[in-house]
Amino acid sequence: MTSPSSRPVQAHLLATEFAAVRSQTLALAAPLSEADCQPQSMPDTSPTKWHLAHVTWFFETFILERFEPQFEPFNPAFRVLFNSYYQTVGEQHPRPQRGLITRPDLAEVKAYRADVDRRMVSLLQGSVDTDLAELLTLGLHHEQQHQELLLTDIKHLLAQNPLQPVYSAHWPLCSVTSVPLTWVAFEGGVVDNGHAGEGFAFDNESPRHNVLLQPYALSNRLVTHGEWVEFMQSGGYQDPRWWMSAGWEWVQSQRIAAPLYWLADGAGGWTTFTLHGRAPVDPHTPVCHVNWFEADAYARWRAVRDQLPIRLPTEAEWEHAAQSPGADWHIPGNFQDNRALHPLPLTRHQAGQLQQMGGDVWEWTASSYLPYPGYRAWAGAVGEYNGKFMVNQMVLRGGSCATPRSHIRTSYRNFFPTDARWQFSGVRLARDA
Repeated sequence: MTSPSSRPVQAHLLATEFAAVRSQTLALAAPLSEADCQPQSMPDTSPTKWHLAHVTWFFETFILERFEPQFEPFNPAFRVLFNSYYQTVGEQHPRPQRGLITRPDLAEVKAYRADVDRRMVSLLQGSVDTDLAELLTLGLHHEQQHQELLLTDIKHLLAQNPLQPVYSAHWPLCSVTSVPLTWVAFEGGVVDNGHAGEGFAFDNESPRHNVLLQPYALSNRLVTHGEWVEFMQSGGYQDPRWWMSAGWEWVQSQRIAAPLYWLADGAGGWTTFTLHGRAPVDPHTPVCHVNWFEADAYARWRAVRDQLPIRLPTEAEWEHAAQSPGADWHIPGNFQDNRALHPLPLTRHQAGQLQQMGGDVWEWTASSYLPYPGYRAWAGAVGEYNGKFMVNQMVLRGGSCATPRSHIRTSYRNFFPTDARWQFSGVRLARDA
């Protein structure tokens, strides 16, 4: 693996980062019982136990197997059981059947983690070359991705339980005043897009390249639950005018009438399931758990309602705006580190400033997930990490309340199919200037 994002090798810093990331994953799993860690609620999710094992498999397979003297696997069967999609490594257990892997049990998976951690720490006490450092850094960011997936997947699982179990008893919301939706304009022109080359980045963020942007504007904040209720009350889920053909087919076939996890409360209002239990929908919080079909339909409805050329932003517009002096990207956002694990409302109005650009919810864009001009996948098995998924996906930007802060940057490209909504995904509007 070679990457333009390589950095000087400092073994002690890598060892510190390794310990911190690995400890955080276990901390996220700590509130769960062994029974919680076993099931798989749908094919797109994975059991917590599988996440704990798979990220360990990554370090064992791509680092220890290559760099550890006299390497021996912890358990040869794990090479297949916990391989996700790396064809060049070998066979994989079918993804929809991960919840059927009752053995190894959770204790053995934790023993697997402890064994690999011990061997990784020993490895980092020796000479660390650039290839090892790059693979280790990739492995840490890979584990941070799975930290977010662990949270979104366990939320989906717990939501299937009629007892509405609580993952975290802490409830983060407070009373706030409404912040009006306004527009922040940008002149456009030829701008730079993509990773600038400092620090780690995935291969899909490169190479940096020029993009021509027409004048545009972004909404100062995210679309809220209250605004989404207006869309619903106006018949948004019943009117085919707002929907792409495939989206309308999805609405009809799945009988969709509200965002994921919403239930009518019987008194004309709505509740939603959160990692803190079921709670009333707060009108000021960013709407989340909507898919691209829903986000696009809302933008089309809003364009007609407001008589403005409203749409979803392109990913190039989003990145350009996020890097502007008027964005709040430099302000610590509502990421996983904040421990809210739920989108938060704004507590103040910053006139002329883009707010909520980092954290809270991943923001759907109008851009298909495609390679940048001149893109080249990394060499070796890790080259399968991103490139082979560049079809039938849409790009999201910004991170969410389940994303680790140190994992995200303005050039980060997340991607999901148009019907996916179990992630913390929401909406920021754009318009032609």
